[in-house]
Amino acid sequence: MNQEDAIILKILTVNTHKGFTAFNRRFILHELRDAIRATHADIVFLQEVLGAHDRHASKLARWPATSQYEFLADSIWGDYAYGRNAVYPSGHHGNALLSKFPIKRYNNLDVSIGKHEKRGMLHCVLHHPTLNRNIHAICVHLGLQEKHRSSQLGYLCRLIDEEIPPDAPLVVAGDFNDWRQRGQRTLMRSSGLKEVFNETHGSVSRTFPARFPLLKLDRIYVRNVSHFVPVALASRPWRHLSDHAPLAVELTL
Repeated sequence: MNQEDAIILKILTVNTHKGFTAFNRRFILHELRDAIRATHADIVFLQEVLGAHDRHASKLARWPATSQYEFLADSIWGDYAYGRNAVYPSGHHGNALLSKFPIKRYNNLDVSIGKHEKRGMLHCVLHHPTLNRNIHAICVHLGLQEKHRSSQLGYLCRLIDEEIPPDAPLVVAGDFNDWRQRGQRTLMRSSGLKEVFNETHGSVSRTFPARFPLLKLDRIYVRNVSHFVPVALASRPWRHLSDHAPLAVELTL
């Protein structure tokens, strides 16, 4: 494929915090949808997105009639997939992927350790109309305890080794909760993944808390892409829309 035929994709990942500001002070899903649309992303990785919540639906006037991921995707991203991770009496939440390209198939892998912290990895296989290969995308939300993350990263490495062709374009993105960066070293060593901000700037990005980012929790990893450029996103309005700052990158296939 020559330069004129290169395929460029824009990727965005954001922990939506269930459509509320930090500490759940205000419902801001509509503002979040505007901000996500303004990035012009082709593929959006979402964590902590609500599939349903009866109590919020009965109390909040602006609560959407559909799931949060359908509301965010509406009229822009023609395909979406949802992986339900946590289920409770009033509803459920999990990871979601919004795509401007057809999602051929998807599978949600439950990587929860114990009963109190439900986590998952949503693996989607996308079809780009001008690409002769499938694009694999894995939306990740790992646990808060390091020993749990270690096991979950083992699941991720096995998923990549066993289910994804070694030459297929791959994007792994989401909330890794990996503030000590031990998972970063594991993924680079075991699966040949490159973290786009680390490769470009020499360090993964600080994303939490969004107003004054100190911890390096969120990542975008790639494999089998010819080029990538991290995209700078303005702190406003994002710092008011979640407790995590989003990350974005442009990929050339």
